[in-house]
Amino acid sequence: MKKISFSIFVFFSIVLFCSLGTWQVYRLQWKLNLINEINDGLNSEPTFYSKNNIKNYQKVKFNGIFDFKKQIYLYSLNKNGVPGYEVVTPIKIKSNEILLVNRGWIKKDLKINRNINKIKTNSFEGIVKKITKPNLFKPENNIEDNEWYSLKIHDLENFTGYKLNNFTLVLQNNDNPLIETKTVSPDLPNNHLKYALTWYSVALSILFYFLYFKKKQ
Repeated sequence: MKKISFSIFVFFSIVLFCSLGTWQVYRLQWKLNLINEINDGLNSEPTFYSKNNIKNYQKVKFNGIFDFKKQIYLYSLNKNGVPGYEVVTPIKIKSNEILLVNRGWIKKDLKINRNINKIKTNSFEGIVKKITKPNLFKPENNIEDNEWYSLKIHDLENFTGYKLNNFTLVLQNNDNPLIETKTVSPDLPNNHLKYALTWYSVALSILFYFLYFKKKQ
């Protein structure tokens, strides 16, 4: 009975680790496709925004007027790991459509500084970035205090009162020195191949040890 239980345990372990390895292969392909998508977008020429022709990471031009009263502050770390906020502001463009623009990162103490809303132009360039589902470990948004941890369309529409699309435009021609422009880059962490090989190696090692002890018996 013990031998049968042990064999079942070994079989289960091999299947489990092989499944983890296969999942990492799937994630590797997904990550490579995403990197290619970002590269294609960043290498493209900016086109004027049209709701009928929107692709993730596409460069776009747009004109409009910001609604600073509905501005939100998304908690984030900058490239040096300093905590602060990404400033996300609704903008009304000529077609009367409301878009969300990620204007960049500010230090925490600038949240109440009106100077962050000083802009010299109403013609902008940005990169389309789809809003993705937040991970399970992020806190809930504190809408009352305008303290955000993730972009959830339902929360955004309740706060702003606007009907919104499932993407932001990451502003690239920011002219305010108090705001750090958010960088969109294809340099994403990609260790999925290493993880896949690790899980497959563990599964193979368990199989070899199991066959070795089986033979000795």
